[in-house]
Parts: sequence; structure tokens; C-alpha cells
Amino acid sequence: MFSLRAVATVGGMTLISRLLGFVREILIAGILGTGPMAEAFIVAMRLPNLLRQMFAEGAFSAAFIPIFTRRMVEEGAGGARRFAEQVLSVMLMLLLALTLAAELAMPWLIQLFAPGFDVLPEKFAATVLFTSITFPYILFMSLCSLQGGMLNGLQKFAHTAAVPIILNLVLVTTLWFVEGDDFRVAQTLSWAVVGAGLAQFLFLTGACHKAGIVLRLVLPRLTPEVRRLGRLMLPGLIGASVTQINLVVSTILASLHPGAISYIYYADRLYQLPLALIGTAIGVVLLPSLTRALRDSDPAVAMRMHNRALELGLLLSLPSMVGLMVAAQPIIVTLYERGKFTASDSEAVALALLIMAAGLPAYVGLKALTVGFLAREDTTTPFKFAVVSVLVNISISAALTPRYGFVGVAFGMMVAAWVNAALLTWTLMRRGFLVFDERFQRFLPRQLAACAGLAAATWASILAFWPEGDAVTAHRVVATGLIIAVGAIVFAVLALLLRVTSRSDLSMLRRKR
Repeated sequence: MFSLRAVATVGGMTLISRLLGFVREILIAGILGTGPMAEAFIVAMRLPNLLRQMFAEGAFSAAFIPIFTRRMVEEGAGGARRFAEQVLSVMLMLLLALTLAAELAMPWLIQLFAPGFDVLPEKFAATVLFTSITFPYILFMSLCSLQGGMLNGLQKFAHTAAVPIILNLVLVTTLWFVEGDDFRVAQTLSWAVVGAGLAQFLFLTGACHKAGIVLRLVLPRLTPEVRRLGRLMLPGLIGASVTQINLVVSTILASLHPGAISYIYYADRLYQLPLALIGTAIGVVLLPSLTRALRDSDPAVAMRMHNRALELGLLLSLPSMVGLMVAAQPIIVTLYERGKFTASDSEAVALALLIMAAGLPAYVGLKALTVGFLAREDTTTPFKFAVVSVLVNISISAALTPRYGFVGVAFGMMVAAWVNAALLTWTLMRRGFLVFDERFQRFLPRQLAACAGLAAATWASILAFWPEGDAVTAHRVVATGLIIAVGAIVFAVLALLLRVTSRSDLSMLRRKR
């Protein structure tokens, strides 16, 4: 069942995690600012997280959940568990080899991943050290992805969605008590990341045990099903992880300009909030639901699910895009500007956020559009379009970065997202897998009109409430709260008057039997 309740469960847990994440970023910004140790730690976090999102949460989950769900339907819990045990043994062997190889090759990896860092030997050495500490995080999180895939396949979403909360709790607690210079703070945070990974793995182990899923460690064997999983994963490494691939390109280019990695990072944290709340939640819930509908040979239900998922994504992502673009400066100043984070830093991050936010509906749409292929066990098509998207990002970023710095990086990421979303939509429609129904066609122009009203109300609120010049933090917080509140109220009123959505519409997100 693809239901609003399931999406709300995942989104609610993600909201708690992201709010804690904001507390974490505010503390990091105030303590480390955008200096060398801040950028060294950002790269140390980004490399294992990139691999986690590509391999574990991206390609692996996209390939594993449909196969696990099919085994559950066709062979029952025993067959699904045996498949998961085979995957666990092979995964653990490969992860241990990958971690060892990465630790030995870390200086070369950093040179490849952040080539601009080697002009500052102290910054480069710190990045190598911090990343060597954080890299085993990928081991724990890949195992968490296997556990989460099984729970999601059983339609149990809450525990998996709650896992990121643990990481943010550990890091916020560490930041609250850590003392010393920037190097010591960043090093302590790196160790905290690994500790959080272990805690997350143990948490999901308990959840799986409670759900009746206890995996044994068997001898690694490349069974036909494991080989099939591998074949599905290969194109999915890019197809399901285009955001992360583009982030690699952006990191490499940004490392050539001092401060650029920090500007993109802090903007990305805000931009990722609605993306995670909306796009990730929809993708997590839609994949097993759409897979089951297709297995039941019920294309009408599958089509309705896809339309309502896209509708829900746009209902939330379009106003989020408008709000972030119009109010970027007040939001960034209020959240980050204190301690070592200066006014010039705020201007740069706000500009990056404005550009990146323009791609938010596309990135949210990618989560739902890609599922239309993955549920049919087609990972090749998203792979091809992701390659096109990456090439677009590289071309635009490489052309603009030498003159415009981080602005070129942000613009390349935004355009690449829209290109990828357009290609996926066109192909789904051409193959007959997606037809926009009458409800969706009525919804879109009304939603755009409501968003226009939101933009006008937000801009007027900034002129009315935002303090000129220096102001105390409390004044900025109140002003930003009023700006957001006025925009939200105006949008809600317009959405109801224009009949963008209603309670009865939302109830249709539940599968009809």
C-alpha cells in the first residue's frame, strides 16, 4: 500500500533528523566557520557518505528491495531470509576489502576527490587523517541498508527512517562538549561519526530481531540471485545516485576555489531538508508498493500510485523551492551567521542556495520517476540518463567555475537535475508507464498560481520585517519566523481557494481495493 500515513512516518522521522542536523550545522558553522579544518571535515564526511548513498542507499536498495519483495511474495519469509543471508555474506566480504584498500590508498583518494587541497599541506594532511577515521562508516551503513531494505520490504518504515537521528544526536552531543582548536574539534567529530555508525547498526539489528528477521552469517557464495542483484546494481550505481555523482563533480571543481566547498555544503544542508522529507520519503514508500502492484498485474493501481506520488512531491517541493529562493538571505543569516561564520559567508551561501533550490522539484521528481523503472527491475534506463545528467553537470560547471567559482558549480547541479527529470518523464510516458491523469492536469496550474502568491507574500514580508544592518540574533529569529509564517499562511489559503488539494484528495493516496 502506498499511503499518506507511510510517507508521513518516513517524512516525520526525517524531519526530526534534519532538525537535529540543522543544530549540528549551526554548531559546526559557529565553531569551524568556512576555514581549512571545516573543509577538511566536510570532505571526510562526504566521501563515506557519498559511497553510502551510491552503493548502500542508492544502487543496493534499488536492486535489493524488489527482489526481496518478490521472494517474500513467492516463497514466503524463509525464502526471503535465505536470500538476505546470501547477500549479507558477500556484502561483508566486499566491504572489508573495500575499506582496507581505501585506507591504504587514502592520500591518492583525497588527491582525486579534492585536488585543490594539496596547495595547503596542513589542510591536505588533515583531510587524509579525518577521512581515514570516518571511512569505516560505510561498512556499518551498508549493513544498515541491508537491514533497512528488509524492513521496508515488510512495509515497516519507521525504524529505518529513524536511523539518521542517531548520527545527528551523537554529533550534536560531541559538538556540545568538545574543546580545543579547530584540528582537535574536527578530529573528535570524525571519531564520533564512526561511533554513530556502530550505534545505528545495533539499533537496526534490534529492530530486525523484533520483526522476526534474524540473519545467520553463511559462507559467501555467488548464487544466481546474488549475481542478479549485482547485475541490477551495476547500472544503478549511477542511475539511483545521480545526485551523489554530481556532488563528486561539484566537490572536485569547488576544491579549486577556497571556501567554495563550505559554501556549497552549508547551502546543500538546507536544500536537502525538503528533498529528504519529500523525495526520499516518497521513494522509500513507493518502490515496494509499486513493485507489489505490478506483481499483482494491476496497472491501473500502479498508474494511480505514480500520479499521486508525483502530485504529492510537487505539492510540497514547489512551495519549498519558492520559499528558499526568495528568503535565502534571511534564512542563512539567521541560521549560520555567528562565531567564525561571517556576513560575507552568508552572502555566498545564500546565493548558492538560491540557485540550487531552483532544482528542488526536479530532484524530488527524480525519486518518484526513477521508481517507475526500478519497480520493473529496469536499472539500465536510469543509468543512461544519469550519465547524460553528469555530462551536463561537468560541462556547465567546468565552463562557468573558472570565472564564477562556486556559482558555476551550483548552476551545473541545478540544470543537470532538470535534464535528468525531463528525460525520465519523457521515457516513462513514451513507454506507456506514466500517463498524467485528469486530476494531475488540474492540479499543476493551480499549484503554480498558489506558488506565485507565496513568492509575492514572502518578498513583501522580507521588506516589512527583516531588520536592516546588524541586529541581535533574537530579532533575526523573530523576523525570519514571521516571514516563513506569512508565506505559509498565504500559500495554504490560496491552495484551498484554488482547490489545489483537499482532504478527500489526500485520502486517495491510499490504495483502493
